Amino acid sequence: MSKLWEGRDSGIIDEFAEQLNSSIGVDKRLYKEDISGSVAHAEMLAKQGIISEEDKKVLVGALNSVLCDIENGTLQIDETSEDIHTFIEGVLTERVGATGKKLHTARSRNDQVALDLRLFVKKEIIEIIGLLKNLVLVITDKAEESKEAVCPGYTHLQRAQPITFGQHLLAYVFMFIRDIERLKDAYKRVDVSPIGSCALAGTTYDTDRFFEAEKLGFSTVCLNSIDGVSDRDFCVEYISALALVQTHLSRFAEELVLWSSWEFKFVELSPKFTTGSSIMPQKKNPDIAELTRGKTGRVYGDLVSILTILKGLPLAYNKDMQEDKEAVFDAGDTVKLCLKAFIPMVGTMKPLKDNMKKAAQKGFINATDLADYLVKKGEPFRNAYKICGEIVGDCIKSGKILEMLTLSEYKKYSDMFENDLYQAIDLNNCVNKRASFGGTAPSSVEKQILFVKEYIAKFDIL
Repeated sequence: MSKLWEGRDSGIIDEFAEQLNSSIGVDKRLYKEDISGSVAHAEMLAKQGIISEEDKKVLVGALNSVLCDIENGTLQIDETSEDIHTFIEGVLTERVGATGKKLHTARSRNDQVALDLRLFVKKEIIEIIGLLKNLVLVITDKAEESKEAVCPGYTHLQRAQPITFGQHLLAYVFMFIRDIERLKDAYKRVDVSPIGSCALAGTTYDTDRFFEAEKLGFSTVCLNSIDGVSDRDFCVEYISALALVQTHLSRFAEELVLWSSWEFKFVELSPKFTTGSSIMPQKKNPDIAELTRGKTGRVYGDLVSILTILKGLPLAYNKDMQEDKEAVFDAGDTVKLCLKAFIPMVGTMKPLKDNMKKAAQKGFINATDLADYLVKKGEPFRNAYKICGEIVGDCIKSGKILEMLTLSEYKKYSDMFENDLYQAIDLNNCVNKRASFGGTAPSSVEKQILFVKEYIAKFDIL
């Protein structure tokens, strides 16, 4: 197929230069966006009297037939073409002759590829937000099931204070809600049409960029034609938001790996999301969680890649920008795949509440409540802290937990201890008392769940 830039030269270049220059192996994914952009462009040209209404009808009809033929498999994309724009324009010209050559009036491949990529990223953001909303609801359902399940809360991976498993799960929900908000905000800056910027300087034709943008579903157009073709900030922002999505998935995945181990045994993952060992028959490996964690590095790499591509580029368009699509495609594909596996993995996860409760009892995580008990009786906090530290130390030596000590044993440490101390250190009471806004008490968890459900119900991308 002929090169779009043939004229001054023959279009024949070195074999390896051709391989390096060609992008169709990657950008063929943009065929829908390229065709929809071309349809809108043809309509704008006709509206402005730059081409005739008859030419517009021929072009739009032929473009739609090309799309249909690609979709149903009767037209295979020729990967010897330089890029998807060359391929589609070439097929169009083969089908309608000289009329096909009129389509490129008042545009360049520079603004064309910027348009296609923006259309693609807009679509991807909407899909990923949809997946994140599903994940949020699945986790929230699990949190609701576990809003009264007591488990150890950790700092430094050491048992710290009793919490409800529901609250722990909701911490991830709020991470993913922030991811939704970041993507929604990024969408605003993607939703800007560059078409009509042409190569960099605009055009001498009387075009209507706002009409074309509206046809394509954009809210506005870029205000500077040089910026229009050279801006890839939206790619950086999009991948940056995806990197944070993957960060949060990775943190959650790490906890699933820990929780499903024999050492924790807080949850059981469905066999659909685990694998076995080729040599050890007892193994149930959390491979899907581990792979989600591992693929985070891949998305980070995509972010670093796009930043590095852009960091030294002069204005306006440079061929380096051809490398933007691999990072954009890979980051989105990776995050979507991880989300699609993660959602049902969490949905089928079984919390083992008895094991969580036993771990909470063994960790002396109600020691702070024991100290607070003495403080409320009038003991200075530092004294109470020391007394309770001694009690914990002695319990560890004797293999007991705080609830097992008798009142007479407690009184050896302080006469302030009375029978009501057992209510103070009861793990259920410990969590129920922490009813402060955002706290771990079931009553607080219920409010958090209500907020999440209302947020998802009211959410709108625009």
